[in-house]
Amino acid sequence: MEISTDQAVTENYTGYSTVRRRAIKFIVLVGIMSFFADFTYEGSRGIIGPYLGLLGAGATAIAIITGFGELLGYGIRLFSGRAADRTGQFWPITIFGYVIQMAAVPLLALAPNWQIAALLVIQERVGKAIRNPPRDVMLSHAGKEIGYGWAFGVHEALDQFGALFGPLAVALVLAARGEYRVAFASLGISAVVMLSLLVGARLSYPRPEEMDSSPLEVNAQGLPRVFWVYLAGAVLVAVGFADFPFMAYHLERTSDISDSWLPAFYALAMGISGTGSIIFGKLFDKFGIWVLIPLTLVSALFAPLVFFGGICLGLLGIALWGLGMGVHESIVPAAVAHMAPRQRRASAYGLFTSGYGVFWFLGSVVLGLLYNVSLMGLVTFSVVAELAAIPLFIAVARQGGEVGDGTS
Repeated sequence: MEISTDQAVTENYTGYSTVRRRAIKFIVLVGIMSFFADFTYEGSRGIIGPYLGLLGAGATAIAIITGFGELLGYGIRLFSGRAADRTGQFWPITIFGYVIQMAAVPLLALAPNWQIAALLVIQERVGKAIRNPPRDVMLSHAGKEIGYGWAFGVHEALDQFGALFGPLAVALVLAARGEYRVAFASLGISAVVMLSLLVGARLSYPRPEEMDSSPLEVNAQGLPRVFWVYLAGAVLVAVGFADFPFMAYHLERTSDISDSWLPAFYALAMGISGTGSIIFGKLFDKFGIWVLIPLTLVSALFAPLVFFGGICLGLLGIALWGLGMGVHESIVPAAVAHMAPRQRRASAYGLFTSGYGVFWFLGSVVLGLLYNVSLMGLVTFSVVAELAAIPLFIAVARQGGEVGDGTS
């Protein structure tokens, strides 16, 4: 009997180790995929504002275009998340979204006017909306064995390093050729690489849910109260958050700065975001939602630094903006995985990020309108909205939204 018990323990450990290794490999593979995806679309986002301006769009139009893109880029996740939960077709929906997104970026090189370019900017956001909820659910299955914070932190780090090198590559292209169209066209290379990796991931991991040992909750009818409180805090952050193209437009107008430096500024923000993702993901696994409180406080300073400062203070503000982006993009999915039952997880991701996107759009419109009226009003609006989220994050932690409480 003793030998049999030892054998059983050994077999269980071996099985656990195998699942853990597969989970880590899957997270890294999807992270590399996201590296090239972000290389492509984040490489373009650093120059979208000036490019739209060159084609004839004004400040308010740019703010509304990018804000509406974010609205659809988050709002459609409500439907793609529900579709993924109902059909279980996580891979097909993910692949469809990536194809739409990757096609939009190089096509910007062919845009004849700002209206067509705006449609392609929105198409890119729609593609991201379609693929994100099912992809995040597949990542959460792998994260169950190794820690949600660590899993999403590693993925986000690779994701953001793509967002670092993409804008740097675009900056080099602009420095060498000085043409936005050439820069957009060059991003087609990374788009093809990304789609090739996507096919490889689909063939290697046809059923990622098999890595998740958590049981299905038979009576899971809705989402817990703590989820809704957390969502309320997140939408306040979204309301006060500016889009980078809008900030780039401001810096180009008010500072003696070359166009080729704007992608480099964006690359710095993404580099800080990616580096912090791993650290804060690990801290989230240990301390839960509490880590959001000081990080939200610090990142709220981006607005006065960007809109009141010159190049140096503006660069610091963009760095803090990147920190805030990385924190919320890595910790948000990790936290939702704890709050939502497994069979409703895609719907929870879709609902959460849809609400986030709607209020990001509304905030972008307000910021765009305030820009032409009062920079003080713009900065005040942004900072107050960001800081108002902190009491709600505290309430989430106190109500039981800490790590490990999946039944809150």
